[in-house]
Amino acid sequence: MRIKEGFTLRHMLGEHVVVGEGLAQVNFNKILALNESASYLWEAVSGKDFTEQELTQLLLDRYEVTPEQAAADVAKLVASWEEQGVLAR
Repeated sequence: MRIKEGFTLRHMLGEHVVVGEGLAQVNFNKILALNESASYLWEAVSGKDFTEQELTQLLLDRYEVTPEQAAADVAKLVASWEEQGVLAR
């Protein structure tokens, strides 16, 4: 999977927000705000193909979490990104 082109992570007023750079991505009814760990993952894989396993390993490398918790968090995050339409498979 990969983050679709046209979406950029911005840091605005202390928040991490994903914005669409082109009119095709603009939907002002939805704003994708990311917490610190989700923002870290976004930046780590932006512009690259990646798997859920790779995202999980990134969390394990940076945070003190169990493999099970990291995998569960990644599964939720990927589902959210898919729902928001920012992932390409």
